[in-house]
Amino acid sequence: MPEPHPGNRPTLEAVAALAGVSRATASRVVNGGDGVRAHLVERVREAIRDLGYVPNPAARTLVTRRTGAVAVIIAEPEVRIFSDPFFSHQVRGISKELTAHDAQLVLLLVEDRCDYDRIERYLAGGHVDGALAFSLHTDDPLPAITRRIGMPTVYGGRPGWTTGPGENGGVAYVDADNRGGARDAVRYLLAQGRRRIAHIAGPLDQTSAADRLSGYRDVLPGDAPDLFAEGDFTPAGGARAMAELLDRDPGIDAVFAGNDLMATGALRVLRERGRTVPGDVALVGFDDAESVAEGTDPPLTTIRQDIEGMGRMMAQLLMRTLDGSPQERAAVGPVITATSLVRRASA
Repeated sequence: MPEPHPGNRPTLEAVAALAGVSRATASRVVNGGDGVRAHLVERVREAIRDLGYVPNPAARTLVTRRTGAVAVIIAEPEVRIFSDPFFSHQVRGISKELTAHDAQLVLLLVEDRCDYDRIERYLAGGHVDGALAFSLHTDDPLPAITRRIGMPTVYGGRPGWTTGPGENGGVAYVDADNRGGARDAVRYLLAQGRRRIAHIAGPLDQTSAADRLSGYRDVLPGDAPDLFAEGDFTPAGGARAMAELLDRDPGIDAVFAGNDLMATGALRVLRERGRTVPGDVALVGFDDAESVAEGTDPPLTTIRQDIEGMGRMMAQLLMRTLDGSPQERAAVGPVITATSLVRRASA
């Protein structure tokens, strides 16, 4: 069937005529403007349905000064993004919420530092209405970029310039209770009779890793300096840290890993060193990415954070910033979501 000629497309003027309203009124309805009485809104919408009218996106952008697109910026190289299920869960949550708001997701990846120039040009070019950014490191230039160009932004994870969970430093963000979850993990291991509890942290230039280390030290302040090693949120990083810890203290009887992927690396090294899990060493992770935690042998006890829900909340906060009333925009601030212990066979 041939495509209809563009000249045959129904126009806004045709919608207005069929609805019996002015073109300006029809335009306000199409572009989501206020001040149109309810019965006129329904007449315009009925005319749109009857005619099959589709707004011209370029013209709509000129009227609303909105693109209908949101940038999702992940400050990690591509290899990490596609190997760590955390990112797919978070993006899935963001995508679901943006779809509900009829907004388009534009994914921007950071392979190295020079990519920030490209990202700044793109954001400043007016291609998107706002940005969602996560997995930032302490020295990340992105916050300065978004402030400089006035881009509405919501962050995934507590930004590094804030002093603690719940404080916003003038920005909106969504984070899990990393410190509280870490406390729960260590307290659980203590309740199992474990006494030499080690911690494999993520990269400490990220606040999630620093907060989990703080939670570990809250419960074991005396042991923490001796039984802590820094990883990088990857299986290889977890394996390296586990080997370092065993070399330092062969008597370790429990490990709290800063994420599930590092726990899988730790599990491999424990087996290579002849330790049984959980017999000799109990193991607890963080995330509850089911494809990882349920796929280990034994299945991984872990701290669950609602990764997909956090992605949805990030998008919700941004849409309130963009579309909300003055009161709703003023109420946008940090959101800290609860964590919970999921017991499986590794501890």
